[in-house]
Amino acid sequence: MKTFQTLAELPPLVGQELAVSDWITITQEQVNLFAQATGDHQWIHVDVEKAKAGPFGAPIAHGFLTLSLIPKFFESSLEIVQTRMGVNYGLNKVRFTSPVPVGSRLRARMKLLACDPIDNGGMQMTWGVTIEREGVDKPVCIAESLSRRYP
Repeated sequence: MKTFQTLAELPPLVGQELAVSDWITITQEQVNLFAQATGDHQWIHVDVEKAKAGPFGAPIAHGFLTLSLIPKFFESSLEIVQTRMGVNYGLNKVRFTSPVPVGSRLRARMKLLACDPIDNGGMQMTWGVTIEREGVDKPVCIAESLSRRYP
C-alpha cells in the first residue's frame, strides 16, 4: 500500500503511477448479485451453461461490475492519512477493452493525471485507472476516474 500523509504531497506526483492494487477474484456469486442489484440478467453473465457455449466460453462479469470495483482497488492500494473523507466525483472516460470471465483475477494500476485544489481545503484528483486481468496482456477496462478528498 502506498501511503501519503497529506494531500499536499500529491500535486508534484502528477503524471506518475502511484499505486497498484491487490488482486480480486471475480466469482459467479458476485456476478449474480450484481445482476440482481441492477436488473441486468443477460445470459452471458448469469446462465452458466448457456455462457459456456457462448462467444466467451464462460460467463463473464458485467462491465459495470468491473468498473464498480474501482473504490475497492483504491482502498487496497492507496491511503492519504490526514483526510477525513473522500467522494467519487465521476468519470470522464471509460472503455471495456476485454471480457472478464468468472474466476478471473483483476487488479488496477492508478496513475495520477491531475490534482486540483477545491473548496474547504480539498483536492480533486483525476486518475487513469487501468484494470488488468492476471495472465492477459490487454487490460479489461481503462477509465478516467475523478475523486475528491477533504482534510
